[in-house]
Amino acid sequence: MPLKAESTILIVEDHADIAEMVIDYLESRGFTADYAADGVTGLHLAVTNDYDAIVLDLMLPGMDGIKLCQKLREEARNKIPVIMLTARDTLDDKLAGLATGADDYLVKPFAIKELEARLHALIRRNRGELTQEILSVGDLTVDTATLSVMRSGQDLTLTPIALKILTVLMRASPAVVSRTDLERKVWGDVLPDSDALKSHLYSLRKVIDKPFEQALLHTIQGRGYKIIESKNNA
Repeated sequence: MPLKAESTILIVEDHADIAEMVIDYLESRGFTADYAADGVTGLHLAVTNDYDAIVLDLMLPGMDGIKLCQKLREEARNKIPVIMLTARDTLDDKLAGLATGADDYLVKPFAIKELEARLHALIRRNRGELTQEILSVGDLTVDTATLSVMRSGQDLTLTPIALKILTVLMRASPAVVSRTDLERKVWGDVLPDSDALKSHLYSLRKVIDKPFEQALLHTIQGRGYKIIESKNNA
């Protein structure tokens, strides 16, 4: 079902046939779409216009999707949701995209209805339809109203999906959340491929645990994941 408010999407894709197919479908579903065939033009459009989401190809002339996303996040400080498209179905490529600030990814060839569903999910999440709630585990806090995350007084920056994963785990803490339950609460009925959760958890750990002495995010073998202050993972 289309979003109630019209959404404007930027498509950055050098294959004209793919771009045309995506644009035609999304516009038939109530979206407005802009288009760029190279990374330099895509970055210019992204920083000079207001979009609800970007569909970004990994391999682009002029500037690839990884570099574009990195510049968008680090230099322009733009937090617009980004779905990265890649024909290279390897975990390293996915991790590289997520590390530069992409929120989600799809592997080519993809189903156009799945792209639409993921766009709806990211846009709704980014619009912040959340009630005021402060979650705390140890020295880590999440304000679900402002979407701010802090640990030991330091502001942390998470992608929307990483923030959703963290929020689910913190609400359940100290209980273990199974992989299946976590995927359902983050993605709903449109589940990603088998590597997606692993990729986002890896990126989440790099932000909330790696710079600090004590790890809070734990994998419980055969059971799932949990956020807990104690070093005891059992």
